[in-house]
Amino acid sequence: MTTTKTIILAAAACLLAPGLLAAQPAAQLPGPPPSSPAAAPREPDAIPLYGDKTPGSAASEVWSAASAGAPTMVRNVTRPTLTPVLPDPAKATGAAVIVAPGGAFMALAMDHEGWQVARALAARGIAAFVLKYRLIQTPADPAETMKFMGEMMRKEIANPMEGELMRRTQAPADARAALAMVRANAQRWHVDPARVGIIGFSAGAMTARRVGLDPDPAARPAFVGYIYGPQDAETVPADAPPLFDAIALDDALFPNKGFPIAQAWLAARRPVEIHGYQRGNHGFGLGQPGQTTVLMLDEFVAWLSMQGFLTRKDSK
Repeated sequence: MTTTKTIILAAAACLLAPGLLAAQPAAQLPGPPPSSPAAAPREPDAIPLYGDKTPGSAASEVWSAASAGAPTMVRNVTRPTLTPVLPDPAKATGAAVIVAPGGAFMALAMDHEGWQVARALAARGIAAFVLKYRLIQTPADPAETMKFMGEMMRKEIANPMEGELMRRTQAPADARAALAMVRANAQRWHVDPARVGIIGFSAGAMTARRVGLDPDPAARPAFVGYIYGPQDAETVPADAPPLFDAIALDDALFPNKGFPIAQAWLAARRPVEIHGYQRGNHGFGLGQPGQTTVLMLDEFVAWLSMQGFLTRKDSK
């Protein structure tokens, strides 16, 4: 279990109103495992998202790792970047996916929901681009951070898509910039600008959903992977991109409400696929051993293929 995931769930366990989780007795919120500060990893391929005008500094970042492992989580990101993870040209499909990790807009699970996902997509012939988006700033002390995150989450857990975190975050702006960057550099990265989508996890899913429903159709991704995001409905336009919606039915952070957002996509007569896993809780990433969540990425890729997004131009 990643440090990011457990900080978020522990914050929820400590500070959410007990009644919000009472309907989900099987979904236990774990406490945080041992973690330690970590030096920032080398990111030689990371590209400043706004070029010379990219705000912030990498010096603001606070990295940590579970036990004595490699750095996996970052807080206090002020300098957004995009890191390409490209497939073997012989396997490349021409499709591209922005990968948006989660962390309640106050942290990023860079390994669990970023680099690991990108490598898995590249292995399947899909160009992946890990988005390190700007975060709401948190205290330096980890314990104070957990308290701060819990207090922020408590304000909006009943309606997260309209809450203060969603209003304050700059993640959707950074995701739009990432989509624009990949499309502008499509020839350089050997991708089709018409097949650039996004997959997001938790807060990253909320980010993906927000850009997927952007008022400007030209700014939207070609498709949206919505992985354990809140299921609350909102208005979906008739030209919304296809949606892949996956969540565990025992998700403790976003307790089961059914699939209202997928139903909104259906009402708009737009392509949508739903995967409700029996077990997995929140933050399962590429899946937990012994659970069907391990199938999620292959199901997402199969769905992309069914939509025609993985058809190489030279195979038509």
